[in-house]
Amino acid sequence: MKLIDVVTAYVGMQRSLGMKFTAADRLLRQYAREMGDVGVADVESEAVAKFLQGDGPLTATWRLKYNVLSGLYRFAVSRGYCETCPLPENVPKLPPSQTPYVYSTEELRRLVEATPTLYNYRSCQQDSMFRTLILLLYGSGLRVGEALRLTIPDVDLIDRVIVVRDTKFFKTRIVPIGPRLSAELAAHIERRRHLPMPSGESSRLFTSFTGQGWPYSQVITLFQRLRRAAHIECPEGELHPPRLHDLRHTAAVHRVVAWYRDGKDVQRLLPQLATYLGHVDIKSTQRYLRMTPELLDEASRRFAQYAQCGGDHE
Repeated sequence: MKLIDVVTAYVGMQRSLGMKFTAADRLLRQYAREMGDVGVADVESEAVAKFLQGDGPLTATWRLKYNVLSGLYRFAVSRGYCETCPLPENVPKLPPSQTPYVYSTEELRRLVEATPTLYNYRSCQQDSMFRTLILLLYGSGLRVGEALRLTIPDVDLIDRVIVVRDTKFFKTRIVPIGPRLSAELAAHIERRRHLPMPSGESSRLFTSFTGQGWPYSQVITLFQRLRRAAHIECPEGELHPPRLHDLRHTAAVHRVVAWYRDGKDVQRLLPQLATYLGHVDIKSTQRYLRMTPELLDEASRRFAQYAQCGGDHE
């Protein structure tokens, strides 16, 4: 059986089980293209190793590819399409995953102020649209993909909420937003209506100049230009510079710092933050809260107050 046919059957099975499987589908079809027009049983282990390695130094992407291909070959072997799996038996030592970066308020200001550098005469809204995207990601804690999939009706400016559909875990959630972000989105929507609306009022909120959805890869490339324009460099000891996705980490950490400063019961509020961020459980949220000096300082203040109260009580 041809490799591409096995890929198609495997992707179809996963989707029949309710999985979106979009990224894995792209990766598997790339794998099939690179292996060529061959039977699934004829793929050579050397070719698989080359695909896993990719170009450049070894990264965490190796494990991502490995895990996706492992699922494919478990499927293929169990159905008799091939007898063995060509994946390597030994997993190489991979570099540690990238440490989440928490932007300072000054860095956030510089990012927003640098958005005019993204102006493009062919896409004259590109800079203002990116400004709105930055403010939305920080102000709502949305994932980048969630923001890019929003349509105009998903933004309720009257009740000041955003309806997030088609999330990572196949759930819909409602995210409240503040008045300043609501005003920013209202202005953006007015500008957006001057671009093509291929689906009418149900068109995407963030688009290219054609009115079609803004490609994720293009948005990430634009962000790296913006990051450099804002003079935000790669942290010492890290292999990669801060990401657009790190605005989500930043939103979570800054929210917890604000709760500490306001004297809130942070442990009681963490489940609410987990729901707000769309996490399946509080453990995911706790992993998100990287202990920055600012957060550590506020937590230490709270512990000192707690210890003092305990001593006075005794």
